[in-house]
Amino acid sequence: MFKKTVFSLAVCAISVASVIAQEKSPVMSEAYYKTWNDSLQNAIDANIEKYRKADAELILENVKPGSVVTVEQVSSDFLFGSNIFLFDQLDSPEKNQKYKDAFGDLFNQATIAFYWKTLEPEKGKIRFAADSPYEYRRPATDPVVEFCESKGIYMKGHAIIYGIRSWGHPTWLPEDRNVMEKEFEEHIKTLAGRYKGRIQDWDVVNECYDQANRGLMPDDYTYKSFKWAEKYFPASVKFNTNECDMHWGPTKRYTEIARNLIDRGARVDYAGVQMHIFNPAEATKIAEGTDNGQLSPDRLWATLEELKNIERPIFISEVTISAPEDTPKGLEIQKILTRNMYRLWFSHPCVAGITWWNLVDGGAAPGEPSISGLFDKNMNKKPAYEALDQLINHEWRTNLTFKAPKDGKISWRGFKGDYKITYKDKKGKSVTLDYHID
Repeated sequence: MFKKTVFSLAVCAISVASVIAQEKSPVMSEAYYKTWNDSLQNAIDANIEKYRKADAELILENVKPGSVVTVEQVSSDFLFGSNIFLFDQLDSPEKNQKYKDAFGDLFNQATIAFYWKTLEPEKGKIRFAADSPYEYRRPATDPVVEFCESKGIYMKGHAIIYGIRSWGHPTWLPEDRNVMEKEFEEHIKTLAGRYKGRIQDWDVVNECYDQANRGLMPDDYTYKSFKWAEKYFPASVKFNTNECDMHWGPTKRYTEIARNLIDRGARVDYAGVQMHIFNPAEATKIAEGTDNGQLSPDRLWATLEELKNIERPIFISEVTISAPEDTPKGLEIQKILTRNMYRLWFSHPCVAGITWWNLVDGGAAPGEPSISGLFDKNMNKKPAYEALDQLINHEWRTNLTFKAPKDGKISWRGFKGDYKITYKDKKGKSVTLDYHID
């Protein structure tokens, strides 16, 4: 069980001398900065230092005293991702390449579309292979998996079973609970047989919170789906729930659903929670400080503290932060909202990953905003992309140099992840070591 975190966002007395007061942008109101104030920012920094870093110690064998030792972090244990729904679906090879480059340059995790409705539009004709019929935002899955494997990208399959039938189920699935139950199990068995342990984790059931209003489903299908997943997938694969939105605040209903599954013996490895600012007008209200605190730092934190009771790591599994308008002012607002929310989520000790939802403007689902990407429609990086790049690849990476001591012992405190240590031995030969801070 997670230890209780002593971290108050409402009244915070933590002071970090090294933190410089945030530069205030004129696009944000004083009311916004009163909420996201310097005391809060200092508290976030203190939590990041405490929970995202660890102490390391290493003895360099046969090192030449006084020579330069380079400590370079090459990867992060924390998962920063995006959905990859537009893989090879942009209108030029150049744009498609820029899209792919984001996975590896910025992201180490990808959420792959496995919506059953478009994966198997005709019974028995499953769109796994590269030559499968085209579906917008639903690329054939084999090429995406192969691409992610080639770049060492952690993969999440989304989603095996979806509680909203209009989004999740093929039209050929009958309105018969008993037949549906057999088809559900067979579908899970098929995915497991195809991908085995190649995809590291799966959203086993998506959005089951309000099933009474979402269409006929087999009895107790959420629990059964997890048990079928356990039966057919290898033990190395992780299983997620994915539910609710942070706008709802610290609701206990999701906790109850997840705890019920766990208490009955279902293997739930992660709890996913969403945060979608779909309405551009909402981004304006947040910037103005007139949003009634629905996504205030207090409320965001309280939601995570409630989900901590599930006693599983938390994924911020779907993030949409729309710009209020496609202007320099609007893009600056999107950037500031993105930076502050990511920093807060990264500072919570139970959060294991954050996934941006739609990477490119205009690439969202029908009814979702067209200016919520990190790239514009021409695949130019927006200010929000640059903000995340600064955090992920610079502020949250550890790179150091030392003068080698006589005894060869070096120690440091760094962000958790993989490192390469380079130094010269007493004969002047370059030595490279792999090291992991956990």
